[in-house]
Amino acid sequence: MSEYINNRQMRQKTIKDIIRQLHEGKTVDQVKSQFEHVFHGVSATEISEAEGALIAEGLPVEEVQKLCDVHAAVFKGSIEEIHQPEEPALIPGHPLQVLVRENKKISHILEKEVQPYLSLTALEGSGAIDQLKAGVEQLKDLDVHYKKKENLYFPYMEKYGITAPPKVMWGVDDEIRAQVKEVSSLLNNDPIKKETLIQKAQDMADKIEEMIFKEENIMIPMLMENLTQEEWKTIADGSGEIGYIIEHVPKWEPGEINKEEKVSVSAEDGIVKLPSGEVNTEELTALLNTLPFDITFVDKEDKVKYFSEGKDRAFPRTRTIIGRNVSNCHPPASVHIVEKIVEDFKNGVKDQEDFWIRMGEKYILIRYYAVRSIDGEYLGVLEVTQDIDQIQKITGEKRLMSE
Repeated sequence: MSEYINNRQMRQKTIKDIIRQLHEGKTVDQVKSQFEHVFHGVSATEISEAEGALIAEGLPVEEVQKLCDVHAAVFKGSIEEIHQPEEPALIPGHPLQVLVRENKKISHILEKEVQPYLSLTALEGSGAIDQLKAGVEQLKDLDVHYKKKENLYFPYMEKYGITAPPKVMWGVDDEIRAQVKEVSSLLNNDPIKKETLIQKAQDMADKIEEMIFKEENIMIPMLMENLTQEEWKTIADGSGEIGYIIEHVPKWEPGEINKEEKVSVSAEDGIVKLPSGEVNTEELTALLNTLPFDITFVDKEDKVKYFSEGKDRAFPRTRTIIGRNVSNCHPPASVHIVEKIVEDFKNGVKDQEDFWIRMGEKYILIRYYAVRSIDGEYLGVLEVTQDIDQIQKITGEKRLMSE
């Protein structure tokens, strides 16, 4: 029996079989009994591999997502035994410490401001509806927490071949977002259907708590096993851009980072390497020419350095202007305006200037931006021009693809 249990392939096959049985309608108790009989413990990685294998074999992500809460409940005890809190989750400002702190806040909201009101008796109390409304309103901040996970953690998981959990978790994140909106909407009905509200709110709370468990006992161990110090630093730096649902997040500075991992900006063999990624020169040229607006860059010496060559240009540009002084690119009647803009940018008086003009059927928005280095040094001017006539006619919403 021990040889069977220790056989990794057989263990994974059994996990897959359990998930399939759940999919076919077996009860949680039936499957859990089978699981506990066969396994003494299972790692989060094995669950990930089992889910990935199921998806690779053709089971839709949505189906795995439906089973997510069920099989997480089945595996929960074994995962908790293996994955105890690790050191990074205790380091102030480390992304994992922030994640755990945010989860604690979410749990606190559920425990103190949502769960106490999820009964007919409790909702009859004075101010109960308003209290529940306030708690659910705070849960809308989950969107920020999930966006960090989806935009900062998931890309690294996928980089290391962990593809199934991000797909499943993202789907559940969206379900939770929808549940929070639905409960919020029910709280604003008149009259409020209390029984429906209680059931929906309880389902929402259960799913949120289950996601907290998955993040801390499935996702975190996978990340810790694979990510480098430089990658954690990238996540820490990007977190502030998305935001936090907690206060007083200290800046985390890791120790010495392996120099081989540091990002550089260079052009080698046609590859342009930038802090946020890399493209080859063909891709970069096509990318810039596909932008739905024109861009022109004038360097700090007032020389035209570059312009995009999209198919629908607002103003004509020829390559002969490259290296030309920007003042010489404008007619005498308006050159003083251009020179004043450049002067204000250089002196730090302004960082942006906008104009808009009618040109036949076109309505052209012209925007000038001061380009500065990370240290604030003036590097030049970016001109962005775009025909906004059709944009101004947009109303309402468009959520479906065009035929």
